[in-house]
Amino acid sequence: MFKKMAIYLEMIKIEHTLFTLPFAFMGALLGSVTVHGVLPSWAQIGWIVMALFGARSAAFGLNRMIDQVIDKKNPRTENRAIPAGLLKTIEVVVFTIISFILLFWAAIELSPLAVKLLPIAVFMLVIYSYTKRFTWLCHVILGMTTSLAALGGWVAVTNSVDLSAIIFYITLSFWTAGFDIIYAIQDMEFDKKEGLYSIPARFGIDSSLMIARVFHMITAIGFITLFFTSSLSWWYFVGMLISLGILFYEHFILSPNDMSKLQLSFFTMNSVLSIIVFVFTLVDLVVQTT
Repeated sequence: MFKKMAIYLEMIKIEHTLFTLPFAFMGALLGSVTVHGVLPSWAQIGWIVMALFGARSAAFGLNRMIDQVIDKKNPRTENRAIPAGLLKTIEVVVFTIISFILLFWAAIELSPLAVKLLPIAVFMLVIYSYTKRFTWLCHVILGMTTSLAALGGWVAVTNSVDLSAIIFYITLSFWTAGFDIIYAIQDMEFDKKEGLYSIPARFGIDSSLMIARVFHMITAIGFITLFFTSSLSWWYFVGMLISLGILFYEHFILSPNDMSKLQLSFFTMNSVLSIIVFVFTLVDLVVQTT
């Protein structure tokens, strides 16, 4: 049983929760303090965790089913659960259905607006796995899909969307799209061979790194703008400056002639960034409400 559980956790890349969970919490914290003047309740946080787990699990389950033929051909992904025979397709179907049920249940417990927006979220979760088949903007669509976690955290506790929430969502969409471009460089030759679409396959390494930098410049502008349009104060500002330094370093350690630090740039740097922004935001809002 534990071995099977480990296979499921590996399939949904549980470690990548470090990208999304801190910002989902940040959306909930910022939204609750901005709209209600108080921190969200522990019950709300619990339902948000369930919603995020359900959404991520459903998204990865769908992706692994949709991409299983492609994954089997790619040396980097041939050992994933379905192509390696560790999980049957029907097992992943059941897992995905249960994940969607958890997402729906949590949305119902959280807010009416969250329920109304669910069809959009489900559509995005389904469609993004297909985008590599027809557009190199797949990275942007992935960013827009993944960043629904942060926007969902806001909606969950406020039952509303305002300018700060939209700025936060756009900021994280470009952040995710930027590091996904970096991640996709390792599959550039395979994508070309299989006729798949990605920015690296379409534009090459040099241009891809430049586009990722531009996207992360937009991210930086978004974090700065959020400071001026929300109730955040100097604690957040300090964390934001540290995060901008991390973004700069993430690109500094990469070059078209040396991609040896790709995993450090993609995973480690962005995981640290999300945790730092969340922790400083948490301190900021706790100080404001006590």
